[in-house]
Order: sequence, then structure tokens, then C-alpha cells
Amino acid sequence: MTRPIPRAALGCRSHSGWAVLVALAGPAAAPQVIDRRRIEIADPGIRGSKQPYHAAEPMDYPDAEAFLKRCSRNTSLLAVQSLRGVIDDIRARGFQASDLGVTLGSGRPLPGLKNILTSHALIHTAEGEFYRQEMVKAGKQCGLAVLGVKERELYARASQHFQVSLDELERRVLDLGESVGPPWSQDQKCAALIAWLALAGPI
Repeated sequence: MTRPIPRAALGCRSHSGWAVLVALAGPAAAPQVIDRRRIEIADPGIRGSKQPYHAAEPMDYPDAEAFLKRCSRNTSLLAVQSLRGVIDDIRARGFQASDLGVTLGSGRPLPGLKNILTSHALIHTAEGEFYRQEMVKAGKQCGLAVLGVKERELYARASQHFQVSLDELERRVLDLGESVGPPWSQDQKCAALIAWLALAGPI
């Protein structure tokens, strides 16, 4: 009788041009970190691609629109390649990735591109959304069930879901990093926690 392949979940916290991924497996009550890495999701061959909205700001509108579409296309390819790399690596170690958790921003709707490019604050917001949404799309393209949680609500949602205090939850997230050592900063902690929620699901 063939034994089922143990399920794993990935968690992601993105930045401008890069993201942190953490993969967890095992029972939801006591998961283990099975992978942790930083991935690059901005094309180094495109000047300004790490902060595409900043780079597009001084351009004429048609050029800005074309530039952002090119950045989106290439970032999407890089994100998919990176996720597939993690999926393949953990499959080789006997785990099946099934879910991706992504930390999200405030969720406020953005205006059209013309309005974004006239506001420095909106440019920053749009860049954050750009990379988060590219990871969401990449997860779906890789066949993963995608869970998105606003980062500011992440610990409260997890505390409620796992029925533990915030202090206890923070201790458990810190303990998850013990087996892998540093770095275990806020990036890795948030990625691990959203992976844990995705592994436990549904929330």
C-alpha cells in the first residue's frame, strides 16, 4: 500500500524585488521548518525593475505603462521559477507542497496608473502590492491553494485560529526558527506564520 506523501505549505513575505519563503510540514499542532530561502523576483536585466513604479514615474504615460507590463511579465516568470524550485526541492525530500500563504498589505484599492504616478505615497503602496500580487499569481500558476492575510492582522488571526495567546504564539514562532538558526527575523517569522496558517487551514 502506497503511503501518502506528507503535505507542506509555503509562506511568503515580499519586498521590492525579493521575497522570503519558508516551508513548513508536519502536523499543524507541531510543524517543522523544512526550507527557508530568499528569492529574487525583479529582473536584473531591466533597469529600475526593483522599484518599477519609481522608475516609471518620470516616463511619459505610454512608456510607463509598457515598462510596468514588462516588469510584471518578467517578475511573474521569476516568481513561478522560484516557487517551482522550492516545490521540486521539497518533493525530492519527500514532501508535497499544497498551499502558499502570502502576507498582504492594507487592502485599500488603488486608483488608476495615471493617478498612482502623480503621488509618491501611492507609488510606494503600488510597489508593495505589485510584488505581493505577483506572488499570489505565481502560487496559483504553480497549482497551490493561496491564502492571503493582511500582515497587520496576521498574529491576531493566528492567535484566534490556534486558540493561543499572542505571547504563546510569538514564542512558538520563535521556536520554529531554532532548528534552522539565523536569519530568523521578522521576514522569516511572518512567512513561517502564514505558512503555518496555510498548513492548518481553513481559517
